[in-house]
Amino acid sequence: MAHYLGYEFSDAAEVILFKDDGEFDAETTNQNLRKRLEGVDAAVIPGFYGAYANGTVKTFSRGGSDITGSIVARAIKANVYENWTDVSGFLITDPRIIYKPEGIETITYKELRELAYMGASVLHEDAIFPVRSEGIPINIRNTNAPDDNGTWIVESTCQKPKYVITGIAGKKGFCAVNIEKDMMNSEIGFGRKVLQAFEENGISFEHVPSGIDTMTVFVHQDEFMHKEQQVVSAIHRLADPDSIDIEGDFALIAVVGRGMKSTRGTAGRIFSALAHANVNVKMIDQGSSELNIIIGVSNEDFETAIKAIYDIFVISQI
Repeated sequence: MAHYLGYEFSDAAEVILFKDDGEFDAETTNQNLRKRLEGVDAAVIPGFYGAYANGTVKTFSRGGSDITGSIVARAIKANVYENWTDVSGFLITDPRIIYKPEGIETITYKELRELAYMGASVLHEDAIFPVRSEGIPINIRNTNAPDDNGTWIVESTCQKPKYVITGIAGKKGFCAVNIEKDMMNSEIGFGRKVLQAFEENGISFEHVPSGIDTMTVFVHQDEFMHKEQQVVSAIHRLADPDSIDIEGDFALIAVVGRGMKSTRGTAGRIFSALAHANVNVKMIDQGSSELNIIIGVSNEDFETAIKAIYDIFVISQI
């Protein structure tokens, strides 16, 4: 391709480096690329891989070419990183659930991180970090429809979103571990002891809503189910709770939007829509940034809940 275009060719294995522990070496890579591309007007650089110091090739995870493009954009201090793919940017929600959902014109890095974490996938989420440090915007474009504007991913913007919410994303397959203990709130270190039980068994948690005498830990069900009794035993040993109850088959839905912060009644509209759709809300967790609201529902209500939220904010805009 480089020969056909008459461009400089740079092998990613020579400039994109990994540390001995497999972690991407961002600063050395940035120095290498900046030096290699200095004075070069155009270059072809293969995506998705790099190498250890000894020359052994290592690949990024699936979608790693997105990361390579971001790394190069940072090194050359690009004005914009255009990522050409097969869709015209991000959609407000999953098109497998909502028929032809509206597209997202502009989204911030923070909003994208929230949506990508909950399953929205057009761009590899790690592709954000290299360009974010330099304030370089990303423009997702469609190779099959090059005239479409696509989606702009930016650090910050004064542009008001078209809708109160920017996007809706979610995943099925979570379970809730409910821990109860009288006077839990006055026991110093109780939360740490509970989470230590999960850490000892190599299980990461998703959300930890709590009350005065209760604490709930949400985890991936597939990851947890094979170690549930070891975790329960460890919680009893470390925290001495009054009772532990486990409930499975949860789905978590993230409603994300920078417009939520300045709009009154957003949460009320969400729960009103869910109530009218006969969806029982089992968990609510709002981030301190007021950028997102996480809702827990049963797996069987997952699609119905997303349709109800999309309808009230995008279709009817009540």
